[in-house]
Amino acid sequence: MGNVTLKNRIIFAPTTLGLKKEEYFKKIQEIARGGSAMIIIGDVPVSKKGHLSLHQKAGFNYYKELADLVHKENCLLSAQLHKSDSNFKGMIKYIPGILTKKITPNDLRKLLNDQVKVLINELPTSKVKEITSSFGDAAKLAVKAGFDMIQIHGDRMCGSFSSTVFNQRTDEYGGSIENRARFAIESIEAVHEAVPTVPIDYKLAIRQENPHYGNAGVLLEECSTFVPLLEKAGVTSFHIALANHSELSDCIPPYNHPYFNQEGCFLPYVDEVRKYTKLPCAAVGGLVHPEFIEKSISEDRFELAAMSRQLIADPNWVNKVINNQADQIHTCVRCNKKCLGGMQEHKGVHCIYEKEN
Repeated sequence: MGNVTLKNRIIFAPTTLGLKKEEYFKKIQEIARGGSAMIIIGDVPVSKKGHLSLHQKAGFNYYKELADLVHKENCLLSAQLHKSDSNFKGMIKYIPGILTKKITPNDLRKLLNDQVKVLINELPTSKVKEITSSFGDAAKLAVKAGFDMIQIHGDRMCGSFSSTVFNQRTDEYGGSIENRARFAIESIEAVHEAVPTVPIDYKLAIRQENPHYGNAGVLLEECSTFVPLLEKAGVTSFHIALANHSELSDCIPPYNHPYFNQEGCFLPYVDEVRKYTKLPCAAVGGLVHPEFIEKSISEDRFELAAMSRQLIADPNWVNKVINNQADQIHTCVRCNKKCLGGMQEHKGVHCIYEKEN
């Protein structure tokens, strides 16, 4: 990936775990020790203020400690840089309904998505350029803290600017796919200029119609334009998944999802992206079985398998495969009971297998 060589093709996908520091570090260390080649730390903010900002001493030291921990296990670390597209001013009016429980979590998610459109369309051009530039500043700090690669989060603000669902701007950042890609391109260019030798991965958020899933990101048919633009800007690899800003159970689909119920459920997106780039591509979406992954790699469908729930279910997945113990893997059954369920209940991400591991 760029000038970085991974020891194998298994990476931990960026995941919000919702755990306190000690438990979170322990979980990340288990995954690193279990043989994964790289761990992507999700939602590392580019902002100068806020929780765990790289610009703040506490945030910088947090990531440095995490990088040192992972590197001791012979594992690489990537920072998923992002800018939130939550419209905090627009959210204030919902607080009474939340406190009185008249607004359910599902209701709130829909209301917040509606506020994304307001934020994206009302941001002054000068502020947009300030934000895209901040990706470069954050990348410098991330590398200084010990991260080996930068991933740019193609959901969040990048994805919302890319999507016609949210972006109705009439300036240089709206309208055509080239204009809607401008926010992402400027962010990539800022990172490349700031840390020119560091690989840049792009989490490419795909939305689809017929049936409709995902609201941010780009349509499959827009990839023919969007992907080459990102590559030209400096991207060295792609991480391909369904766009967010819809039901979480679509992005993290259970075994009985009405559409994404098969292993490798997002692979058709990867197949489309690979028509337009020769760069390494990571697939994600219910990947659990070594045989399935090996077959897909041999068929040149992707170079890297990104796992989240499976490595939470069994951090030793890689080591078990290497040691011919695949039959001992705790295979994720995609029940979503304690992972997505734990996150939604504000208990943190856990797994039904935890007592057995």
